[in-house]
Amino acid sequence: MAVVLPLLLLVIMSIVDFGFMFQRYVVLTNAAMEGARVATLPGYTSNDAVARVQSYAANGGVQGTVNAVVTPVQLPGAGGGTWPGRQVTVTHVYDHDFLGPMTQFFGDGVGSVTLTAQATMRNQIAAP
Repeated sequence: MAVVLPLLLLVIMSIVDFGFMFQRYVVLTNAAMEGARVATLPGYTSNDAVARVQSYAANGGVQGTVNAVVTPVQLPGAGGGTWPGRQVTVTHVYDHDFLGPMTQFFGDGVGSVTLTAQATMRNQIAAP
């Protein structure tokens, strides 16, 4: 019991920590989709899309710096043509602090992971 319990707790706490990281990744993925949607609407700028990404991430519980980059792209269309669109890339550095002291017993540990999410959408045209 003295040998197995600490290892079992480490595994359980690692699963919980991975769950927190995955939750942040899902929020960043949704934030990228929201930013791409705003970037493709007529009358909105790249700055509006970045503001939407940062607002969505903050409301989703992501703490720290969230970087967003909006890039114009050409998407393949039907019949060999292309459609103009926007790609939003969101990055966030997730710092591991849940298992920080315990991972020192097993080596250097991970420390931090850069989470990256992308979303691409076709430009919307204004209604006549």
